[in-house]
Amino acid sequence: MPTHQHSESDLNARARIRDAALEQFALHGTSGATMRGIAHAASVSVGLVQHHFGTKDGLRLACDELVVEVFRRRVLHLAKKDQLANADALGELFDESPLLLRYLARASLDGSAAADEVFDQLAEGTQGFLTETWPDRFPEGSDDARDTATVMTAMHSGIALLIGQIARRFGHEPDEAIGSARVAMGIMNLYAAMGEFAQSSTGKDVRAAVEDRGAGTDRRRTRPEEPR
Repeated sequence: MPTHQHSESDLNARARIRDAALEQFALHGTSGATMRGIAHAASVSVGLVQHHFGTKDGLRLACDELVVEVFRRRVLHLAKKDQLANADALGELFDESPLLLRYLARASLDGSAAADEVFDQLAEGTQGFLTETWPDRFPEGSDDARDTATVMTAMHSGIALLIGQIARRFGHEPDEAIGSARVAMGIMNLYAAMGEFAQSSTGKDVRAAVEDRGAGTDRRRTRPEEPR
């Protein structure tokens, strides 16, 4: 399955090799993937792989750049649609290119800089959404806005990256799980239950305990971040 819609000029050996590398890295990780295996998957010679990318590190860099660019476009697209906080939004990417998400999941385990950059892009976009939607609760540049956006991004990204596990539990194929209302309903049920818990006496006690514990640190809850 192609990783994205190639332009006519991009339908060449270099694009095929990069897509094959993306698949091999997603399946086997950086250490497990080999130049020979990538060449075989792309139906080209090892020499041609070396001609276009030099080394396995060169191939990994090309894959990282592709993933970052695709997600950059995705973030901009979601921002225009005010969908950055929608947990189903990343799932659309699975429909378009499951390999990208599989690669990203593996890259996250391998500690890839590309995975860090994608996460930061999503978190920064989510932070902007929270500030614009609830400016009093999440002031611009505040720790609350940053921290909540970071946790929210991790939760929503996890749904997309673990869609295979979700589908298995649902008894679906991954593409069926993405389009299933069960994911969205599960999220809504969870948020509704947690909202009720937060307003309960127990929830308020927990929040007070957490805030009391944080009061001993030098965290600035509402002060904008200082320029670096």
